Amino acid sequence: MKLELRRLNVKCVKFGDKTGFDGGTLTVNKSELLALIAEDPLLGANINADIAMPGDSTRIMPVKDVIEPRWKISGKGQVFPGMLSDVETVGEGTTLVLSGCAVLTAGKLVRFQEGIIDMSGPGAEYTPYSKTCNVVLVLEPSDPNMDKHDYEKACRMAGLKAAAYLAECCAGCEADSVETYEMPTIREAMNAYPELPKAGYIYMLQTQGLLHDTYLYGVDVKRILPTIISPLEVMDGAIVSGNCVSACDKNSTYSHQNNPVIAEMLKRHGKDFNFVAVIVTNENVTLADKRRSSSYAAKLAAMLGLDGVIITEEGFGNPDADLIMNCRKCEQLGIKTALLTDEYAGQDGASQSLADSCPEGNACVTAGNANEVITLPAMQKVIGYPEEANVIAGGWQGSLADDGSITVELQAITGATSELGYTNLGAYTL
Repeated sequence: MKLELRRLNVKCVKFGDKTGFDGGTLTVNKSELLALIAEDPLLGANINADIAMPGDSTRIMPVKDVIEPRWKISGKGQVFPGMLSDVETVGEGTTLVLSGCAVLTAGKLVRFQEGIIDMSGPGAEYTPYSKTCNVVLVLEPSDPNMDKHDYEKACRMAGLKAAAYLAECCAGCEADSVETYEMPTIREAMNAYPELPKAGYIYMLQTQGLLHDTYLYGVDVKRILPTIISPLEVMDGAIVSGNCVSACDKNSTYSHQNNPVIAEMLKRHGKDFNFVAVIVTNENVTLADKRRSSSYAAKLAAMLGLDGVIITEEGFGNPDADLIMNCRKCEQLGIKTALLTDEYAGQDGASQSLADSCPEGNACVTAGNANEVITLPAMQKVIGYPEEANVIAGGWQGSLADDGSITVELQAITGATSELGYTNLGAYTL
């Protein structure tokens, strides 16, 4: 497989008469964008679009998802397969990427499981999306009593439509840079780099239901057994977030599109190890399902002859059991593991960090303590609904002060402790 990413470097976003890209500026026809979104009868008449730029005194909340605008110029399939387009596989051909730009969806969906993004101030240091030029969609349902699953789907599709629309309008522009990635077939990979260990990536996706969902080619991942995919498929939009979970470690669609674990493994492929495949697995609710998926994922890793795997989690608490099952079963098969997770260690950092553990899990990277408390100063502008700070996960009644400042745990900040490592936090061993 061969994938070419043609990048336009977006340095500024503004509203104007015609949607397009020129000299680093993305111009958006607001009326045209809103008309596209308003085609969905599930969304109300009060939908709106706004712009938030890095450094602005702007707060966005409650944020549901973040999506990078993309459009396939050539090759099989189209962006967000199974969602906006046919289910033809992706990961090949040429895809246009509006780098430095993001579409944000915001609205009172589940309320306590959405997030905050500050574009400046101390909160901006904890979220990578304070550095992107953001087109923000504030979405309300057409019926306030609408089923939450219908409202979530409407919000999810609105964000994907907007991202595809913005990139498609720029498809004729000359790229600022071009990146080319290639992955061999499994047969070729088995014979490549015999002097190097074979490595893989077990990619855990949040799939616990009740609006804790992730989609692969449009299929709710809780309905699948673990499966093998190419990292290029992930990079080309095969995975879409439908999650309403704690904002700090919710894997946004943007972070799937730009998964740093995959990016780093591709850089080191053929140098430090032979990167063979990605194994997508789910996070389940029942013990039987957890056992089934973890055994199947470990079996696939063994069938591929992998010497080691990186395992990333999404969420906390219940999914910690899935993480540890994946770890233990791989280790018992002689496959070395490295785990990437975050911690919920209490506001003082003294509580048990994970809900489960095992002696085999002795190589673990932390993305930070989500219970750490931070005060976010008032912003001149708020896009969305600031009162949600009092109910958002990581907040409490009284989190929003009279002066507009907010005191919350990092749990409330979108992407603050990303378990893909798509975060600004770092750690080192003393």
